[in-house]
Amino acid sequence: MMSLEQIAQQVIQILNRHKVSGYEISLSNSSGVSTAVRLGKVETLEYHLDKSLDINVYLGQAKGHASSVDLSESGILKTVESACLIAKYTQNDPFNGLAPKELMAFEVPDLDLYHPWDLDPEHSIELATRCEAQALGHTDINKSDGAEVSSYQGEGLYANSNGMMSVQKGAKHSLSCSVIAGQGKDMQTAYEYTAALDAQDLQTPEWVGAGVAKLAASKLGARSLPSQKCPVIFSPRVSSGLFSQLIGALGGSRQYKKSTFLLNSLDQLVLPSSVSILEKPFAKKTIGAKAFDRDGVLKRQQYFVESGQVKSYVLSQYSANQLGLQTTANSGGVNNLIVEHSFSGDLDEMIKLMDTGLVVTELMGQGVNGTTGDYSRGAGGFWVENGKIQYPVSGITIAGNLKDMLLGIEHIGTDVDHRGNIKVGSVLVNQMTIAGETE
Repeated sequence: MMSLEQIAQQVIQILNRHKVSGYEISLSNSSGVSTAVRLGKVETLEYHLDKSLDINVYLGQAKGHASSVDLSESGILKTVESACLIAKYTQNDPFNGLAPKELMAFEVPDLDLYHPWDLDPEHSIELATRCEAQALGHTDINKSDGAEVSSYQGEGLYANSNGMMSVQKGAKHSLSCSVIAGQGKDMQTAYEYTAALDAQDLQTPEWVGAGVAKLAASKLGARSLPSQKCPVIFSPRVSSGLFSQLIGALGGSRQYKKSTFLLNSLDQLVLPSSVSILEKPFAKKTIGAKAFDRDGVLKRQQYFVESGQVKSYVLSQYSANQLGLQTTANSGGVNNLIVEHSFSGDLDEMIKLMDTGLVVTELMGQGVNGTTGDYSRGAGGFWVENGKIQYPVSGITIAGNLKDMLLGIEHIGTDVDHRGNIKVGSVLVNQMTIAGETE
């Protein structure tokens, strides 16, 4: 079987015959195992093997794109010919083109992201079964949506006409479980998971099973709330969404299309001065880390927001060209975003400080307008009085405007969820509108 580098050389040879003025090649090769168990029986046992080729060709400033999963010689030839044909009939776009050669990732740092897991079917079934059994052993848990083990490993190659050819390898593994707790007619669902780059770093099946059972049981007896305005804490499970919206609003394409609530916000205060947002893409053995972006540009450590002020937009080469700026190596998104802050307490501490208000642990719906910043989503969680959780809450909507919500952040907790790309703890927002019971 040919390596990605050998396939890339084959593509380049064909491209050279077509006399294009520039090209970009992306190749990927990945494999994975996924096992799902429900009520002790195997529901699915799947093995995935995926390969793909993406080509961008440039004829002057006209760009053609084609992709294929057929990596045979004839498949590659067809893909190249398709990309060239599209470029031939596409209008020139003055903002097209490769990133500057000096920014390319000719030297790729080893970020220790590749930890393949030799997971055989029997072991995967055993892990999922143990996880579900632990959850079903809880008094209040009477139904299961199943437990799942998945493992992924792969490599991606990027090459272009500037002479760059670099490879990134990676792996990710997870174990999850979803159950239903019931008391009479009251039914509550919950989901819990563990994820890591190295299978050795996963939590145990028993940890996931016990966690999901506790979570589901804690939601029993949930009720609505009277409509009101009050402080809201977003738990680490959901708080990253606030910063995902912020980063999206700072995205280059949203800026040049003028479709963002943070238009022309460089040097403006968008968060309290105690909060900064730092991208650390070179963190070793960390979910979200990456060496170079989809444009082949070497990643770098950088602040998007420092002491509350916007320092940079989030730019690919194309959006940078549109705005007359330099790329921030974010074609394909941000990598390992750290939310820095000065608060030293966790969720429990924050609940005490809030005294009265709502803790949100889950969100439903997609009611966020990125252009206006208007925010309205279904929510569930817990009501707090006198600095203590009183009862679970469901069937409510929380609403506000993201500009106000972000500036209204009072505290960010130390209880960081390391399973995602955005590393942030609980977030206390000073005030939001709760729509619940109508009088």
